[in-house]
Amino acid sequence: MGTKNAGARLTARMVTYGPLCVGIDPHPGLLDAWGLTRDADGLRAFSDICVRELDGAVAALKPQVAFFETYGAAGIAALEECIAFARAAGHFVITDAKRGDIGSTMAGYAAAYLAPGAPLESDALTLSPYLGFGSLAPAIDLALQHDKGLFVLALTSNPEGVGVQHARTSAGSVAGDILTQAHEVNARIMAGDGSACGPIGSVVGATVGSAPRDLGLDLAAFNGIHLAPGVGAQGAGGAECRDVFGSSAMLASVSRGVLGAGPGQLKATAERFVADLARA
Repeated sequence: MGTKNAGARLTARMVTYGPLCVGIDPHPGLLDAWGLTRDADGLRAFSDICVRELDGAVAALKPQVAFFETYGAAGIAALEECIAFARAAGHFVITDAKRGDIGSTMAGYAAAYLAPGAPLESDALTLSPYLGFGSLAPAIDLALQHDKGLFVLALTSNPEGVGVQHARTSAGSVAGDILTQAHEVNARIMAGDGSACGPIGSVVGATVGSAPRDLGLDLAAFNGIHLAPGVGAQGAGGAECRDVFGSSAMLASVSRGVLGAGPGQLKATAERFVADLARA
């Protein structure tokens, strides 16, 4: 283990740059709006603009794998280049792949995104725990071995998530159980490295409103970072983040709200989001 785990490193960046993560989401419509081609060359140009313009403006960048996979092998090659370029430029890269499986398959996903020297090596990876939190063990083990971070889906804002995530368990709710198990992993790591934040974060939507309170969840007691999608185009701003997260360690995730401003305006737009979060 290094002297600081991934959660502690990301926390330091949030203190320096503000609690904002911008997605690298090359929607076809955005490629068109930016005057870029709908192919691997367009993906590369899009990623290059994001990495360069957001340098020194945000705590993290989050490439969305789906928009690269659409273009097949050439798209995956562009994703590799995007991640490598962003990390070489000093960004903290959270690759948004939402992987979740069991056994050797989960180990394969983990190796693809978390192993040192892998073509898709990232600083952190999003995971889905809905085959059981224990199914994430290969990814957790590899992440801890190499000082990587993970963000585990816990309480998302899509309507379909309610039936699963809000379901009651003997300990409270499915979402609460996920947070508890992630908290326990973090506690072990923090006890060893003395940091104030663990490497296992959660994904909690910024637009979930009163759901955490309704489920009896104390998000501020969680010892990792909450990655909060839904800021910007989906309607959440600083006030909504304050209502959901209170004093929690929260990293707001924005995509279209910043990307929609277009080349030449990304940094200024991101800085306005950071200011809004600071006011809240």
